[in-house]
Amino acid sequence: MKYYIIAGEASGDLHGSNLMKALQKQDVNAQFRFWGGDLMQSVSGTLVKHYKERQFMGFAEVIFNLRKILGLIKYCKNDIENFQPDVIIFIDNSGFNLRIAKWAKEQNFKTHYYISPQVWASRASRVEKIKRDIDAMYVILPFEKEFYDKHGYEVNFVGHPLIDAIADRTQINEYEFRAKHALSDKPIIALLPGSRKQEITKMLGVMLSLVNDFKDYQFVIAGAPSQDRAFYDTFIKKANVSFINNETYNLLSVSTAALVTSGTATLETALFKVPQVVCYKANSISYQIAKRIITLKFISLVNLIMDKEVVTELIQNDFNPKRLKKELNNILNKSKREDIFMNYFELEKKLGGKGASEKTASLIFNAIKNNNS
Repeated sequence: MKYYIIAGEASGDLHGSNLMKALQKQDVNAQFRFWGGDLMQSVSGTLVKHYKERQFMGFAEVIFNLRKILGLIKYCKNDIENFQPDVIIFIDNSGFNLRIAKWAKEQNFKTHYYISPQVWASRASRVEKIKRDIDAMYVILPFEKEFYDKHGYEVNFVGHPLIDAIADRTQINEYEFRAKHALSDKPIIALLPGSRKQEITKMLGVMLSLVNDFKDYQFVIAGAPSQDRAFYDTFIKKANVSFINNETYNLLSVSTAALVTSGTATLETALFKVPQVVCYKANSISYQIAKRIITLKFISLVNLIMDKEVVTELIQNDFNPKRLKKELNNILNKSKREDIFMNYFELEKKLGGKGASEKTASLIFNAIKNNNS
């Protein structure tokens, strides 16, 4: 069968690639056409647009790039019509995907959604559009099924694909890893400043301001695959700072603590059992808009899933060198670390175990096969 998949960032590329591999096990003649990245391209099929071409963070950035976004939406619709897929699979990326889904449903394409838009965080009225436009939804967070149930929409909880991605990774030798990247034997504090240029610019300078206060540790920046090394070099002005590109999981596996920009990386860090401080700072206009529409107690997935503060969140003006230094000292404290570890183990239980990609692929394949028969 023919599958058209739309993912919009690095995490969507990762989960999309694993879903494609699982679909190939169900459907050996699967044909893929997709919006994604290098990982999806390495599996099979045709890459239409790379996610690097459409990374816009925050409300203000979307407004400033509206003409380009509308052009991409038009291009995507034309491409789908030409391909005539058996199913369109949307992965997260709600701003783009829900617009395509509305049109696709009107054109009688089958619409399946893997990794729900965060309608539980803001603008819950979007659930009605999802009910109208999406034939099947596959959710990865345990509280999402309960949320949709309350709105009269049956969804499938498949577990979190990060469990698989982390479990399936090749284990590394720490000594060899440190030698490969010229790291010392000091404990590592990982810096995960995000994947988009706008957020890295806002986050990394403040994170690096702590370097001279923690001379018994070494700071290592986790470079995102979407950015070039030269971009990061503009921030690295001090000794005791290293850079490792596109090896975030390997870095987390040997880290003592981490400073992490809010997003999927907070959950990844937790699954590697690394104590963390969650950081977030947006464009001031975007932040003021978000404050008025987001109804959550927390911004990090760790705290949202656990429904309590497991990790400290430093948001907007609270994200400053003084507070960050205090909270980093806190997570280097033995008793605090033990408390975090216990909560991390409980978090992993809540996420539902391995097999998210396989479960989702099986449900999609059988639904489309039965529809075509």
